[in-house]
Amino acid sequence: MRERTPPRYQGKISTWKDDQGFGFISPNGGGPAVFVHIKAFARQGVRPAEADIVTYELTVNDKGQPRAANVAFARGGAPGRARTRAPGRSLAAAGGLLGLLALLAVAGLAPPLLLFLYLGMSALAFVAYAIDKAAARAGGRRTPEKTLHLLGLAGGWPGALLAQRLLRHKSAKPSFQAAFHWTVALNCAALFWVLTPAGARTLRAVLGL
Repeated sequence: MRERTPPRYQGKISTWKDDQGFGFISPNGGGPAVFVHIKAFARQGVRPAEADIVTYELTVNDKGQPRAANVAFARGGAPGRARTRAPGRSLAAAGGLLGLLALLAVAGLAPPLLLFLYLGMSALAFVAYAIDKAAARAGGRRTPEKTLHLLGLAGGWPGALLAQRLLRHKSAKPSFQAAFHWTVALNCAALFWVLTPAGARTLRAVLGL
């Protein structure tokens, strides 16, 4: 006897907590919100986000509450897809910057302290992201987003990028990403100024070199 294919439904992700890997789907046509976990997505590696259109099979948990299974992005309904294909490019940019600072330090065109500053702040930012994700999973005290942005602005954005991609933390929240990209742009602008003759003189004066 031919096995019956479960019906599929369509809806929009109305709430998504990327830190904890779950959210809710608002079904097309109304009805109660459907719980969805990241493990329910048929295609792993693509992080969902709010407003994504998805299709799913409907199941229930032990309490009879609706739960989505075998979830897939509807055609044209996964803006998060583009965000997950960019990590290699952004990480290459971060690695390229650190490599450039290393070369400039070896050539005597930039103080080695500048490279150590970026490496140290990157390590600190990575740890801060890891602690925040652990707190999100355990329901503990969170690290303020302002603190994470300040670490990136101070030169820790390469480590922050690494944490976002490896830990999958804060990588699918549009408002956070918008502010984060501004901190990267401001930091890079300040760095390029420091590498100019006038900026280098100012840095030496500040550091007393």
